[in-house]
Order: sequence, then structure tokens, then C-alpha cells
Amino acid sequence: MAAVSLRLGDLVWGKLGRYPPWPGKIVNPPKDLKKPRGKKCFFVKFFGTEDHAWIKVEQLKPYHAHKEEMIKINKGKRFQQAVDAVEEFLRRAKGKDQTSSHSSADDKNRRNSSEERSRPISGDEKRKLSLSEGKVKKNMGEGKKRVPSGSSERGSKSPLKRAQEQSPRKRGRPPKDEKDLSIPESSTVKMMAGPMATFKWQPNVSEPVKDADPHFHHFLLSQTEKPAVCYQAITKKLKICEEETGSTSIQAADSTAVNGSVTPTDKKIGFLGLGLMGSGIVSNLLKMGHTVTVWNRTAEKCDLFIQEGARLGRTPAEVVSTCDITFACVSDPKAAKDLVLGPSGVLQGIRPGKCYVDMSTVDADTVTELAQVIVSRGGRFLEAPVSGNQQLSNDGMLVILAAGDRGLYEDCSSCFQAMGKTSFFLGEVGNAAKMMLIVNMVQGSFMATIAEGLTLAQVTGQSQQTLLDILNQGQLASIFLDQKCQNILQGNFKPDFYLKYIQKDLRLAIALGDAVNHPTPMAAAANEVYKRAKALDQSDNDMSAVYRAYIH
Repeated sequence: MAAVSLRLGDLVWGKLGRYPPWPGKIVNPPKDLKKPRGKKCFFVKFFGTEDHAWIKVEQLKPYHAHKEEMIKINKGKRFQQAVDAVEEFLRRAKGKDQTSSHSSADDKNRRNSSEERSRPISGDEKRKLSLSEGKVKKNMGEGKKRVPSGSSERGSKSPLKRAQEQSPRKRGRPPKDEKDLSIPESSTVKMMAGPMATFKWQPNVSEPVKDADPHFHHFLLSQTEKPAVCYQAITKKLKICEEETGSTSIQAADSTAVNGSVTPTDKKIGFLGLGLMGSGIVSNLLKMGHTVTVWNRTAEKCDLFIQEGARLGRTPAEVVSTCDITFACVSDPKAAKDLVLGPSGVLQGIRPGKCYVDMSTVDADTVTELAQVIVSRGGRFLEAPVSGNQQLSNDGMLVILAAGDRGLYEDCSSCFQAMGKTSFFLGEVGNAAKMMLIVNMVQGSFMATIAEGLTLAQVTGQSQQTLLDILNQGQLASIFLDQKCQNILQGNFKPDFYLKYIQKDLRLAIALGDAVNHPTPMAAAANEVYKRAKALDQSDNDMSAVYRAYIH
């Protein structure tokens, strides 16, 4: 979006990350909400939600000038409700202006009448006035004598009632239905009349979201009654859901949407592993103002982040010893163990009070072993594998599954807000690893089924594009489905989630099923297809390259 000249009170379209523009109004931010450093931005409250955000100038467009354009490209139900709310706001604001102008005209007439009454009356004027009053009295007397049954509604009303209808409204007091529709500091919609008055974005987490607009899943953070409070109070107000399993979910921040309103922890953060996922995570931690020290096995990958303000750690042990909380995100169980137990590894830097958060996707046995050795040295441990891909990592839209030290989970709150849209606390160590493997088992199996369907369409003479169009109009429609099918149709297998890693997760998920004697035939079948794709040298391509296992 091109930069434009804007000011307080303007209606705008605000662009949040990879999501569609949304209508909002530029307002004054809460006093305790600091403006982010860097490029010029405005504080915007969005219609149809309880959300607000700092938005960069280049991500804003005037509402009226681009209304038709935005309506053409966005068709979601929630989007239309938001546009309706803007139009209702404008309509009532216009009515309020007209009321003010009428009041001004009435005031002027009253002043003129008052001046006329205070002016001295001449003798001729007195005689004319006396004659006219006599005529009025006579007409009124005749009117009382004959009131025909077919008289108009106006004639049937009492003089008092007519006087009440005709009398001008008292100055400065609008009618009851003309409420002030300016967006309040703490809420965007609660005071708004019209079709949006009953709309509430944040449902009970235990209930399914009905008619949800997929474009709007990133508005999850700012659901608090008083956004002017400090970060500690906001953390307490984050929506927490206790389930029968004892698991807890926190609706964390979308770093793109909040765009600087996350107050970073004052703790020193370390990060080990700058792969597809780790790079995006570190970038968002830095953007949100965290102090970060980085290390990577291939040191050159650290250079970009050092330019962005990160510090360089020479070894994992050095990073852990100099930081309060150290995160790690590596490829598999062997890499996770080597990082902790190897030469100059994490364990050598652990001292009482030091915190270690492993974000790698590994099996429960591996993460339990790592937790035991960390805690044995007086350290604190949390597992926090992430669900997502490179794009979601870059956008700060990951889903974080955590288990272990609950206090450490809460200490990581600002970090999780910077890197993800939602985080779940699942209890004791090992639970997050199991849940992550199950999630990736479902995802990997689905991807293999998509590839199988596309190849079956091709060999039976059906259009693959038509198949995608049909799927996108049905219940399976999703961003994942569309992106992976587009990869296949375009022959673009640039890695967003490595094929070798989804095969690793399928293998570990099958082993998890074996450990509890639970059948996983679908995952086992999908795993064989991925193994064939690896044999075809597709390991370092995106998982969608499993398609090639069906065409060779």
C-alpha cells in the first residue's frame, strides 16, 4: 500500500500482514501504549471487532477512495458486517451534523424573535397587532364549534400535542436514539447502533465459531476491556480456557497485527537454531524489542540477525550462560540431544535459575530425557514445539504447544506473543511432543491424500485445476489445501516445510501409536509414499513434492 496523508479521526483501510485490508478509524492510543520505534504509524481501531493496532502509514489507505476496490476483493461475512458498521457510523454521524445545523438555525430564529420582542412598538404597529389578535381569537372560536368527523389527523390532535410535535428540540440535547457514535477508547463496537450492535467477535473457546471468516483468525489478542493498562495487566486478562484435560490455552498476539504493542520482557533471550522456523521466530522477537543472542551451527546464518540488532553467541553453552531464557529449534531428536549434551552444549551453561525452552518437534522420550538433565542442574525446562510453516513463522502466526514448567511458560508470554497467534499449555513434559506429532501426522496424511487425488484426476482425464476449484468451494477449503495444490500445479516445490521433516514426524507418530498398541494404518500408508519421495531425491523440497512419488 502506498503512503498517504492521514490524520486523527480519518476512516481507513488497515492492512495486517498477509490478511486482507480491514476498515477502521485513526484514534488516539491509550496513554500506556507506547508507539513502536521505526517507521511512522497510526493507532487504528477496527470496525466489527474489539481490536486495535499500530499500523504503518504505508499499510493504510483512505476509506472512501478505496471502498469499491476493497469490497470487490473481499467477500467474507465478517468483512461485510464491518463495512456495514462503517456505513452505519457515517449515516448517524451525518444525522448528528444535520441536527446540529438545525439547532443552530433554531437558535438564530429565537435570537431574532427575542430582538423583535425587545424592540419598542410604534402606535401603528400596536393597532395592527390588536386587529390581528382579534381575528385569531374569532377563528379559534369557530374552530371549536365545528370539527367535522372527516377531519385530518392534524386536526384531530390536541393543541398541546401539536405544540409538542412542532416545538424545536432543546439546545444541546439530542434525541435518545441519536447516540454519539465516535469510537470509544476501550471498545470499538459496544456503543455502536445498527446491525453491528449485537455482534461479538470473541466467542467462548469451548464453543465452535459459527460462520467464521477465515481472513479474520488473526484478530485474537486485544480482547480486553481496558487496552490502556500496562502489559502485566493485559497478560492477566488474556483469555484462558481450562478444559477437563487440565490443558490451558492462551490467545496470544499476532505480532503482525499488534505491530509493536507487545511489551517485551526485560529478560535476556537466547536462540539456538536458525532454520526455516527459527529464522522467522528470531526476526519477530527482534521486531518486538526483545534482547536476543543467537547461535547457529552454520555461523553465516547469524549475520543477518546481527545486522537487525541481535548479539552473537560463540557456543550454545555461552548463550545459555549469558541469557535468562534460551530457546532452541532444531531438526530432529538426534540434533536436539547433541545440542544439549554435546561439547560446549546447553548443559554446560545451565546453572540454577537458567531457563531452557526446546521448540523442536521430537518424541516424548527425547524431550523427557532433556528435561531431566536440565532440571538436575537446577535449570527450568519447557517444551514448546510449534505448528506452522516458514510463512507463518515469518508472519508471527505460529501455534505453540507447551508443556513442563508452568511458571516458565508464563515468563515466556511476550516471546510467544511475538512469534505466534496462539499458545497452549498442555501439562507435564511429553504432552506437547505427543500432541505435535499427532497434529503433523494428520497434516502429512492429508498432504499425501491431496497428491493422490490430483494424480488420479490427471490419469483419468480430469482437470486438476477444476478439482482444486471444487475442493476450494467445499468443506475441505483451507489455506493449506490451496497453497499446496498451487505448488503442485505450478511445479514449485520451494520448501515451506521440508518433506524430510514431515516424514520424520510420521515415523515418530507411528512409533507413538505402537507404544500404546494403537493402529495408525493411514499414517503408515502415507509414510511409505513419503519414503518413496525421499528415494526420488525430494527430501529438501517442500512436503507437497510427495506428488512426485505418484508420477514416477
